[in-house]
Amino acid sequence: MGRGKVELKRIEKASSRQVTFSKRRNGLVKKAFELSVLCDAEIALLVFSSSGKCYQFASHDMDRTIVKYRDELGLPQSSQNQGCRSAEFWRAEIHELTRGIETMEAQLKHLCGEDLSVLGVKELRQLERQLKTGVERVRSKKRRIISEGVNLLKRNLRVLQEENARLLKTVKFQEMHSVNIRSGAFVDRSFNPDQRVPEDGSSSMVNGGH
Repeated sequence: MGRGKVELKRIEKASSRQVTFSKRRNGLVKKAFELSVLCDAEIALLVFSSSGKCYQFASHDMDRTIVKYRDELGLPQSSQNQGCRSAEFWRAEIHELTRGIETMEAQLKHLCGEDLSVLGVKELRQLERQLKTGVERVRSKKRRIISEGVNLLKRNLRVLQEENARLLKTVKFQEMHSVNIRSGAFVDRSFNPDQRVPEDGSSSMVNGGH
């Protein structure tokens, strides 16, 4: 035979009321916890006893859940709640940055050939493609640097060859000038060493007129 329906009314006896409150409160917290775990729900539970004592349960951060609740209802936030929301925002930002740093450090280790045992076939293939792309970029950069270096050396070589040719002309002019002085001949000092010297070594001389 089933249990009869229990009439819900205030328990008059104070001791019985306190025992019932304690049992029902613990059962309510247990159900709230189970709901948060099974359904991934965000739960905030506040219970005040008849004496005004507060009991609470929160599956996440109580202040954050209250802020979300007030936002949902369009209620204005108090300065304290705004401060809690700001603190919660920065905590979340720090958490995300920390996770990002850890992920990048792990990827760097993988690129260096470390901690590969934690990767599966799919991750290893992706890493292989990344390494191939990186190698091609390095080779391209290397070829460009070598090509620029070779072109610079060629330009420097042309400058040195032109300077060498100019110096050879100057030396040849000085030798001719010395020979003419020893032979007593008059040398045209307007001669430009950059001008072409006749192959027979002759030069224009002025001797008392024509």
